[in-house]
Order: sequence, then structure tokens, then C-alpha cells
Amino acid sequence: MASNKSAFVDDKGKPLRIADSAMPKPGADDIVVRNHAVAINTIDPAQADGFLIKQYPTVLGHDLAGEVFDVGSNVKRFKKGDRVIGHARQFLTGQPEDGAFSLYSRVPAGNAAILPDRFEYKQGVVLPLAIDTAACGFYEEGYMQLELPSLDAKPNGRVVVVYGGSSSVGIAAIQLAVNAGYRVIATSSSKNSNLCREAGASEVFDYKAESIAGDIAKAVGDDQFVGLFNAIGIPESFDVVNPIMEKLNGGFLANTKPPGKLPSFIDAKFVLCIGDFGFPVWENFITKALESGKLKCLPEPKVVGKGLDSLQEAFEVRNGEVSAQKVVVEL
Repeated sequence: MASNKSAFVDDKGKPLRIADSAMPKPGADDIVVRNHAVAINTIDPAQADGFLIKQYPTVLGHDLAGEVFDVGSNVKRFKKGDRVIGHARQFLTGQPEDGAFSLYSRVPAGNAAILPDRFEYKQGVVLPLAIDTAACGFYEEGYMQLELPSLDAKPNGRVVVVYGGSSSVGIAAIQLAVNAGYRVIATSSSKNSNLCREAGASEVFDYKAESIAGDIAKAVGDDQFVGLFNAIGIPESFDVVNPIMEKLNGGFLANTKPPGKLPSFIDAKFVLCIGDFGFPVWENFITKALESGKLKCLPEPKVVGKGLDSLQEAFEVRNGEVSAQKVVVEL
């Protein structure tokens, strides 16, 4: 009989505690996944330090990849043994069973997709939170309202700018937009510009360049500017983002952190990292796009150890200097 273990957070700032835990039971629209790899995002160490924790003890974690262990009564897309990637929902529910940092986790079927056999779990696990964060900025009601991605999208003469294009969220934003027919202009450091181009950006500009605002406005040209997705979101990013938006005569800004007070020519909204807005992408696009090569498992995983005991070290690595990679623990 299968048994579960989890990495518990017992209180603010406490080290993770590995212990036996209850085996998750799927709701009617859920699956339970036996995890083979999990990824670390900026929000995970932040939550370990007390950010938006609903109750203690709890189990953190968003990104997971593994095998389907059980399915809910309404689930038709998955069966036991399927290889999947998914986005766990502890951030919304506060329930330990919904955290990814366990041997077994519960995930809504709408936030999961089959992982084609040619991809290793450590590759696929870089995608889930990044895809859903980009999906919020693009598809949530009141945000950019982009068209959904497809395998046969045609250029539509509209442009999206992605600031922080070489981050995992930035890469996901580039890929979703390009696969819906939008031209994407990205910013990154000069050393990571090729990664943005690999994801599909048509032009990439060094965010440190003094001429960046004018360069991006020139690159947009006569095409319709739809909005800017700020995948970095920190206050310092607005030293670059604000001039870009001014040169583009203002518009919509999706920001991965609460944006604070901004100039009146910017219509800014905070991007939540998970929600039902991503379901159509998971259900209709991800698996086929991975199979066809339209969607790439980027950035590359940076594997930090094996087993739940490696998560604490992975948190420390994630809080350090990590560029154009995503920190992953294999289980």
C-alpha cells in the first residue's frame, strides 16, 4: 500500500520538516500524482518565510511532474499511470494535500497535462507555474485578453512586450503569445538574449541599454501594441518599464508583483500565479504543443539533489544567483 511523505513548514522561517503525511484523495475533478520531480519558484522560499500562509503546518510547492496515481469521478483526460505535469494549488486552498513538495499531491485535472515520453520529468516540471502566471496576464478577465495559443496560429499584426524574457515566467509568456500569432519583443541581459529568441521572441533588447525605450518603440513600429508583461515585477524594474510604456503612449501592464503607484498612462494589474483562466491552455494546447515542438521546456532545469531532504538546499540555491535556469529536485 502506498504511503506519503511531505516537506512541512511548521512556522514562519522554520526549516522544512520531512515527515509522514496523509495520502491525498482526489475530488471529483482532481487527480493525485506520484511526484518524480518538483521545481522551486520565487514564491516558495517567500512562503516559507510566512508570505500568505493560510495555516500551519502546511506543505508548499507549485510545480510537479510524475505519474497519475488516482483520478476523480469526473476526470476523463487522465488514467492511472499517465505521465503528467501539473500545477498544485496549496497557494489557493492552504491544504497540505495540495502542495507539490510531497511524494503524492492532489492537482485539479484542469491544471495538468500529459507529458510526452520524449521529455524527462525534470524537463517538464519547469513549465506549470510559469504557464499559469503568463496565462493570468493574458487571459484573465480584465487583463490583456489575448487569443489562446494553437498549433497553427497566423501572425496577427499585434505586439506584446515581455520584460524579463529569460525568466521562467517570461519564457512562458513569450511562447504563449507567439503561438497565438503575436509578435513578441523581449528584454533580458545580453547573455540570455539567445534564450529569448529560442522561445520565439523576434527582437530582444538588453534591459541595461540607455536607449532601450526608444529601441522598443521603434521595433513595435506600426503594429498594434497590446500590452507589456513584466515578468520580474520588482520596483527597480519600473526604472525601465515606465519609460518603455511612455514611449509606447501608455497601455496595459501585467505585473508579477503588486505594482504600487504608477504614472496615469499605465493601466497596471497584479498577476496571480494560478487560476481557472489557464484551464483551456492545459486542456487543449500543452501536450500537443510539446509533441510538435511548438512549446519548449525552457529554461533548462538546474537539479539540486534527489529526495524531499534536498528541498531546503534547493530553497537556498533559489535565493542565490540563478539565471536562465529553474531549480529542480528529483524525487
